[in-house]
Amino acid sequence: MNPAADPGRTPGDRPAVLFLCVHNAGRSQMAAGWLRHLAGDAVDVYSGGSEPAGSVNPVAVAAMAEVDIDIAAELPRPWTDEVVRAADVVITMGCGDVCPVYPGKRYEDWELTDPAGRPIEVVRRVRDDIEQRVRTLMASLDLPASA
Repeated sequence: MNPAADPGRTPGDRPAVLFLCVHNAGRSQMAAGWLRHLAGDAVDVYSGGSEPAGSVNPVAVAAMAEVDIDIAAELPRPWTDEVVRAADVVITMGCGDVCPVYPGKRYEDWELTDPAGRPIEVVRRVRDDIEQRVRTLMASLDLPASA
């Protein structure tokens, strides 16, 4: 059984992962894109921000497009209590004390450079760092890569 899952879940249930950052426009969107791409339908993926931006960072969109992952249609959105409660794993990325904490959830804080206002060379490094972290997360959840 999935180690991050609730005790009431059955082995066929999909884990839910929530990626949180401040603007939900760069890091969390790239992480969600990687997890959806690599794990496919084996996981439910959510992302949100404490202060959502108006759109996803175009440089993050371009960096992800370079690895054939399209996040251009994603929209920054606030996190909601319902989504946090539904998540088995909550990954925070720089939102500090404003990120929600609920008992019984698995939390990880990923210290990543904020891609906002950064050149593509920096955003590529952030993208690649996120890919490795997502792969490690998947292994810890016993999720095989489908891509």
